Amino acid sequence: MSAQNTLSTRQRCDLRVIAAMMIPPSAEYEVPGADDAAIQADILASLGRDSAQVSEALDHLARLAGAPLAELDAARREAIAKEFRTTGGAAAATLIRVVLQCYYRDDRVLRSLGLEPRPPFPKGYTLEQGDWSLLESVKARSPMWRRAP
Repeated sequence: MSAQNTLSTRQRCDLRVIAAMMIPPSAEYEVPGADDAAIQADILASLGRDSAQVSEALDHLARLAGAPLAELDAARREAIAKEFRTTGGAAAATLIRVVLQCYYRDDRVLRSLGLEPRPPFPKGYTLEQGDWSLLESVKARSPMWRRAP
C-alpha cells in the first residue's frame, strides 16, 4: 500500500523536513539528504504495514510543533525533534527506522560507503532455486542439540 494515499499533504511535508534534519546532504561524501525526492518516493512507496505507526508519529510531531515544521525556524525545529525523540515512543522509533532503512538502500549512499549496489549474490552469480548443494558440508556434520532442562 502506498503512503501517498494514507499520509496527508502536511504529513508528507513534515516527513520530508524531519528526514532532512536526520540526514542532511553532504557535498564532501557526495550523498543526498534523506529529503531527496528519490528517497522520499521510496519511503512513501514502501511504508506498508508501518504506515499506521508512521502516521501516528507524524501526528504526534504535528501536535508538538503546532505548525508545519517547514514554517518553523531551525532552533524551534531542533527543540521539537528532541522532545519528539523522548515522547514519541514506538511510533517515533518506527518513523526513524523507516527513514534510515530507505536512505541506506539508496544506490548513491551505498556507493559512498564503498559498497556495490547489486543483489547480495556473490559477484552476480545467482543461485538456482532449490539448489541446496552449498549446504552439503553443513548436513554432513553431526547434529548439534542438547537436552532442555
